[in-house]
Order: sequence, then C-alpha cells, then structure tokens
Amino acid sequence: MPPSEAGDGAIWEGDVVLADGATVHVRPIHPSDAPLIEDLHHRLSPETIYRRFFTPKPELDPELLTHLVTVDYVDRMALVALLGGRIIAVARYDRMAGSTDAEVAFVVDDAHQGRGLGTLLLEHLVVIARTRGITRFIAETLPENQAMLHVFLGAGFEVTRRFDGGVVDVAFPIAPTAASERAADDRDRASVARSMARLLRPRSVAVVGASREPGTVGHELVRNLLAARFQGPVVPINPRATHVAGVYAFGSLTDVPTPIDLAVIAVPAAAVEDVVQQCAAKGVAGLVVISAGFAETGAAGRDAERRLVELARGNGMRMIGPNCMGVVNTHPDVQLNATFAPTSPVPGRVGFLSQSGALGIAVLAEADARGLGVSTFVSVGNKADVSSNDLLSYWEDDPHTDVILLYLESFGNPRKFARLARQIARRKPIVAVKGGRSSAGARAASSHTAALTSPDAVVDALFGQAGVSRVDTLEQLFDVAQAFVHQPLPAGPRVAIVGNAGGPGILASDAAERAGLVVPALSTATQERLRSFLPAAAAVGNPIDIVASGSPAALEEALSIVLDDPEIDAVIAVYVPPLPGRDEEMVAAIARAAAAHPSKPLLANLLAGPAAIEHESYRVPVYRFPESAVLALARMTQLAAWRRRPPGSVPPAEGLDSTAVRTVIDGFLAAHADGGWLPAADAFTLVGRAGITVAAALPAASAEEAVERADAVGYPVAVKGAGAELVHKTELGAVRLGLADAGQVRATVEDMQRRLGDRLGGVVVQPMVPAGVELIAGITHDESFGPLVLIGAGGITAELLGDRALHLCPVTDEDARRMIRSLRSAPLLFGYRGAEPADVAAVEALLVRLGQLAELAPEIVELDANPVIAGPTGAVTVDIKVRLEPDVPHPERALRRLR
Repeated sequence: MPPSEAGDGAIWEGDVVLADGATVHVRPIHPSDAPLIEDLHHRLSPETIYRRFFTPKPELDPELLTHLVTVDYVDRMALVALLGGRIIAVARYDRMAGSTDAEVAFVVDDAHQGRGLGTLLLEHLVVIARTRGITRFIAETLPENQAMLHVFLGAGFEVTRRFDGGVVDVAFPIAPTAASERAADDRDRASVARSMARLLRPRSVAVVGASREPGTVGHELVRNLLAARFQGPVVPINPRATHVAGVYAFGSLTDVPTPIDLAVIAVPAAAVEDVVQQCAAKGVAGLVVISAGFAETGAAGRDAERRLVELARGNGMRMIGPNCMGVVNTHPDVQLNATFAPTSPVPGRVGFLSQSGALGIAVLAEADARGLGVSTFVSVGNKADVSSNDLLSYWEDDPHTDVILLYLESFGNPRKFARLARQIARRKPIVAVKGGRSSAGARAASSHTAALTSPDAVVDALFGQAGVSRVDTLEQLFDVAQAFVHQPLPAGPRVAIVGNAGGPGILASDAAERAGLVVPALSTATQERLRSFLPAAAAVGNPIDIVASGSPAALEEALSIVLDDPEIDAVIAVYVPPLPGRDEEMVAAIARAAAAHPSKPLLANLLAGPAAIEHESYRVPVYRFPESAVLALARMTQLAAWRRRPPGSVPPAEGLDSTAVRTVIDGFLAAHADGGWLPAADAFTLVGRAGITVAAALPAASAEEAVERADAVGYPVAVKGAGAELVHKTELGAVRLGLADAGQVRATVEDMQRRLGDRLGGVVVQPMVPAGVELIAGITHDESFGPLVLIGAGGITAELLGDRALHLCPVTDEDARRMIRSLRSAPLLFGYRGAEPADVAAVEALLVRLGQLAELAPEIVELDANPVIAGPTGAVTVDIKVRLEPDVPHPERALRRLR
C-alpha cells in the first residue's frame, strides 16, 4: 500500500491466519481499491449482495463506489482481506454523528465464506475503533443472515438483538472482556495449529531443486523422504532430469498433474522467489525453504526475505525458513523426513524446534544416540515466518507430543510466547536453551531500575513465570529432556541418594543442595530397615553408601526402601563399577527397583554403562556425572513446584486515582512532546495518586524557602535536588540526609546551587523516615516484553549487589509474594538476627500497585523508587524518578496477526 494513501491507517496492515490455516493479507482500504471492490462485487452471489445491501444491486454506481473506498481512519474505517492480489472480504464501521456508537458491516466472497474471515476482521475493527473512542458497534441484518449473527456471537461480546420492521438490530459494547479475549486466543491457537499441520502433515511433497548427485542437499532430501517411507507421493522437480533417486521428476511445479501440499525448496537464493510464484500458481499449501542467502547475508538478503514472506502469505501459504534444514514428523500416518540430515530420527514423544540448521543436524544425532525419540522436529532457520509461537500452538494439543524442546536465539512475539508457554507447561514440560546470553547488560542504563534489568534477566523472568525449564547448554537440554520423557514429576524437593561409592554420592549431595533440592536425613525407621541387611561399614543416613562390594540384591533393596519412604520425593542411584562382570546385574537391579515404584522419579548416575536402562517398558535415564542427574531432577522439581503454585489474583486498585494519574501524565506530555523525566514534585504527586505511600516532599526554589519547609516538617530533614535530569543524585552530591538545623539546610542548598547551577532545579525537603530495610522498586519498559516490575536490595549498592527479582505485568498477590522471597536479602525483611520484622505485606502491596500503574499508564517507561524504606509499620518511598514517553498504538500486541 503506498504510504501516501495509507495515512495513519498503515499500522493496521498485516498478515493473518484463517480458521483453515491459510493466510490472507489485511489492510485498510484506499481509493485505488475501487477496481478490486468492483471485481469482488461481480463475484458475489445475488443472495450475498441482498444480505449486504438489503436490495438487489448487480452494479455499484460510481458515487457509492467512491463512498465505499474512501475513509478517514477515525470516524470511517474499512479493512480489506486480500488473497492472490484479489479482495475477498471487506469489513467497515461508520461512526454515528455525535456518538460513540458505530455501524458495522461485512461482506465476504462466497467462495471464501466459512473460513473465519468475518470474525477475524471484526476483531481487527474492534481494536481500531477502541483507539478512536468508539464504545459500541451496532448493525442491521436480515433474519436469514445467520452467518453475520454468528460472527457477533462467536466473538465473545455481550450481544443484544431486537427484531424491528423485518430486520434484526444488533448491538454490543466493544470493550474487551474475559470472554472476548479468551475467544480470540482460542481462535488464534486453533488457526495457527492448522497452519502448522499444513506443513507437518502434508499428503504430498515436492522437492524443488532435487538433484541426481548423491551428497547434495537436493538429492539427500529426496532420499530421506523415500527412506522414511513418507505416506504420500514424493515429487522431485528438476528441469534437467527425468528421474531422481529412481522417482520420476518433473521440469517445474506447474507440470505436476496432481495437487502438492508441501514444497521443499533447495535452489539458489536468486531463484527462490520464482519458485514461490510457481507454488502460488499451483495452490501449494506450505513451504520449507532450505536455501540460504537471505537475511543472514545483509540488507539485500533481508529485502529478498521480506518479499518471500509477502509473496507466500499473500497467496495463502505459511513458510518455514529460509536457511533451514527442514522438518520431520515421525507419526506412522505421515513418516515425513524432509531434511538433509544424515541421521534418521527415532520416533518418539518429543517436539523439537531449532533456530540453527547446523545445530539441528547435531540435535538429531544426539537424540538418536540417547534413544530419545522425536514426534516432530522443525528447523526454523531465519524464522522469516514460522516461529516458536506457531510451533507451540501446534504442539499444545498434539496428542503425539509430550515434551517440547527449544533452541532459541530470538523471540518473535515474547508476550504471546509467555501466554502460550504458561498454558502449555501446565500439561507438557517445555525445556529451552536461549542463545545470545553474552549480550546481557550491554545497554546503557539511565536509572538503577534500568541497570538491574538486563535482556537476559528479562528472559529469565519470562521463562520462570511461564514454567519453562531454562538450561544453558544442549547437553543439559537432552539431560533434562530424558528425565521429563521417562519419569514422573516429584511431589517435592526431598531427594535420597543411593550408591556403592561414597565420593560420587557426596558430590551428588552437594550438587543437590546447590540446586535447591533437599537431602534430608532419613527417618529412624528407614535407617533401621537399611541396617538390617547392609554391612556395618555402610552409610545409611543420606547419601546412602552400600559399599563397593554391595550386591545387586542389596542395591535393589536399598532403592526400594527409600522409594517406599513417604518422606522422600525422588531418588538418584549412583553406581561405580568396582569389579568386572557385575555391571549388567547392578543396572538390572536399578531398573527393577524403578519399575516397581513408577510414581516416584528415579535417575541413575552410571560412571560406566549404558545411556539408559530399561525393565520391560519402564525406562530410567542415565547420566555420566552426578551433577548432570541432579540438574535434571532440579528442573523436574522446579516445574512440579510451579504447577502447584496458586495463580493468585490482582486485588482491586483501591486508592489508585486514575484520573489524577492521567492528569499528571497528559499535562507533562502536552508540554514535552518527546517525553522526558518528570520534575521531582510531579513524580511524587503521580506516585502518591497511584496509592503508593511516599514520604512528604516539599519543593523549595531557594535556600530560604528550604529552611521554611524544614521548619514546617521538623528536624532532622533530607534535602534533595529536584531537577528532572538528576538521575543518579547521590553520585552528583544532590542528596543530603539528617540535616539537624536551619544552618545546615541553608548551607547544603547553597552548596548544591553553586555546584550544580540550573541543573539543580530547586530542591525538595523531606522529613527523615525511620530506619528500615532499604529496597529498590520500580517499573521498566522493554520494547519487546512490555512493562516489568522490579524489586531488589536498594540504596547506592543496588547495582553492585544485583539482588533483584523481575516480573512481567500483570503482578498478582502471589507473584509479589514470590518475588520478595526470591531475593537473597529477603531474610532482612523477616527479622534477621533478632531485628524487628518489616511489614512485608506492605512491600507486596507496593509491587502489585506498581503493576497496576504500569498497565494503566504505558507512557511510564522508567519508574525508579530508590530507596523504599520497609519498616515494621509499612513501606515508604523516599525518592522517586519517573520518565515518560508518548504511548503509540501497538497493534501487534492487540491483534492476532503474524509478525
């Protein structure tokens, strides 16, 4: 769409996924669409035209056509859906004069009705209308137009209907509700899952760039598809060959007489766009672009990649890649191996996404070596279209996937990732390696809060909230995956360690305690049972050492006893081969004990032996080193604890004066179009109106005024610079505490004025707050992740200590509770070494309120409350900095559309 015609409606343009998994392009209408609208009208059936206009209208007269294609993006708005260059649907609203109501209408090409276009366009119109101050949609429809009524009802809004004069008057408020947001999310997940099924469950596959030369990518793709016994036709495309790998080849896609569901493209980058054009003409449903030479090569490659995405989505296709190694689906009904990997994947229950093609090859090899079968494997490459969010939507309800593994280098839409992962992790473990950690903390920070919020810390917060098990290496990824696939989650953190060597048992015990597990002393009854058959030299406390000469029967019995113990939640078996010829029997003993107690997890550390041990159908994961087994068990324990946590709730925002908060923000931004730091007095006012307890802060423009303010509040007092740009006040000498009399106040202000000049911006005078625990709390805004709330050890050492907890908004009461208790310095709040405990409930309330403020006022990009003094009677913010920026619409956060 030309920018000159787009106006400010250009932000509402994007690609969307329909109910059947196909894609269309949605954008605001513009005058040059007149021929396309006429073409659509001529394709409509007489019934559809009558339902739209309430009268037969075989032609659109010029005046009506001009009216239809002309909008102002505020009071009149229309969206069109395009497929293959044709408009296939239109949705519009027209505000009623002097009202916040708008009339809404739709028309969908008969050939594309039933694909969810009406509902999807309604969602988009609703979001746009809200930003324009419209609060309600109304419509007139004929009683027989049930499809339009279903669109309104299916969107989740509270719809009222009234029959009048042969038509049905429909009305509904468009404010978001829990029902409407849930309905939109459900439709989005179902649509995206179907679009992934078009890629992962094709009925026919064409390999474009198939080669007769063994060892080439194009040849190995065909070979792997055939070797996997793909349950459908494999069609090589090669203009210079009649056969590839013994299969008849066609010169081009358009020569193939039968339908093609999936095209795997392995041609030079310069030729890919032409191939995608052929796929569009052929009606291909999905693309896997193996070819490299796109965004990873620079600006020209990025432009070429963008054109590919536009071409694919504009013709109804989803695309994996480019620069990827392909996809796998081992289900017997599919048996798809559209990769060039030398290792054939083992069927199993793990869904795996790799953003790196090269790592993907290693991943499949390692999975094979460990006997860890995959259900589906997707190498997303450059993630130009399909991303981790798309695959999560597919795996969520895939009955053949139990565990999800991710190697990620970037997020497409982190907020959507968090929403999806949080829901999926309740039923299916998600384990992730996030590459690029080394860049954490590289950005310059303008406040203590920003300095404590590195990109990697935000990712940690995201994963922690969403129940994603984060690991650091691919080895750890597989270690944890083995545990999740083969063992149940533990009921708690208490672990028993049973082995035949003291050293590895002690190492395992130390590692367990470092990982947050508990290695409790065994009960007297359990120890007596162990002593009844173990030699006197054995250790029966925990870890348990049956000694090097311990028999297989002794190992099995010891494992069974601790697995029976109700005070033990999980067991790690440690075996070091002391004598030749006994390994097989000892391993079998571990397998039998585990299989007899399937409700508790048992992991094995074998310093020599197989990669896994089995008894009949029961499998025990094996680790070479005790620390690896402990890490896997720790991640299992953390997920189990996360699942048991109550979700909490956001209490009513009592005391938050939203009107007063908006007045401060709107007034400042009216005078400072680009935003900036609020003056100190305004910052204190804003936070106080939000219902947060702040110390009194009296502004003073001169030394004499400061003395008057100090006399009024009573000594001792604190004096602080009020200038908006004084971010790090302590370092600048713009903070003085404990001033005991008028002389000290006067001298302090004069000194600040002399050193800082106009930067000082006056001062504020505050009464000294009673001593307590110094904390830092605040809000920071991440462009991708949105607003985050922070709590940590405060004062001038906040950045040095780095003791902080982060949470994406919203923040529930349970979230606040866990944030505080996760701090290393948390004991100070609970009466460390006999000190009087602080009012922790007040700190929790502060965090909840900061979350509410962040959502109410997205213009707050930094809020630095440092220090907050937490004492026995409450939590008082004694210094505050707030930076604002104008809020702009972010359709990608409100609309279900592809990035």
